[in-house]
Formats: sequence, C-alpha cells, structure tokens
Amino acid sequence: QVQLIESGGGLVQAGGSLRLSCAASGRAFSWYDMGWFRQAPGKEREFVATIVAHSVSTTYGNLLKGRFTISRDNAKNTVYLQMNNLKPEDTAVYYCAAGSGGTRDVGYDYWGQGTQVTVSS
Repeated sequence: QVQLIESGGGLVQAGGSLRLSCAASGRAFSWYDMGWFRQAPGKEREFVATIVAHSVSTTYGNLLKGRFTISRDNAKNTVYLQMNNLKPEDTAVYYCAAGSGGTRDVGYDYWGQGTQVTVSS
C-alpha cells in the first residue's frame, strides 16, 4: 500500500513556474513507476509525465516536454513536477500516481488527492 500526498499547487501568472511535490508513504516507493496526470473542469484526465522506477527514464504528454520536468528522489520518497512557462490552459487539478507506469491512468494503482494549479492570463 502506498499513500500519496501532493503539494505545491497554487495561483500563478502566465509565464510563471511552480514545482509540485508528491510525498509517498508506505513500502517500496522506489519499486514503482511514478506519474503525473491532470484534469481540467469538464475534461478527461490527461497524462502529464511519468518516470520509471530505478531509472531516470521519463515520458511526457504531448507538447509538455520542454516546459515540464519530472524527477524523483527515492531517498526522500518524493516525486516532483517542475512546471515552467505556465499557460492558462495548464490550469487543472494535478494528481500523482504510483504503479506499473505508462501513459494511461489504468497503469497506476495508487493516487493522491490532487493539488490545484491555476494560471491566470
């Protein structure tokens, strides 16, 4: 069992940056692929990024690579999402997830409660 708690969301102006954190408790954090997803009002949940367990291998959603960077610190049981040059269309609730990985939410067994990111124009 893994519990995930996101933090770092908030209100930022377009062009600004935020770093989201996801702290994991429970066993074997380093064994799991970790992912970030987001969901805007009225839209389906969207894949943002994933990072493979025991690796620095990463995958990003469409058009996000170059602005977003996912990383993990297994010693701290934490995964991060650095978001730069934010745009109003990045406004969403951001969720972290742990599981076997991939770009689809069905690949993840554990989810955090989400953190709101709002980008003003």
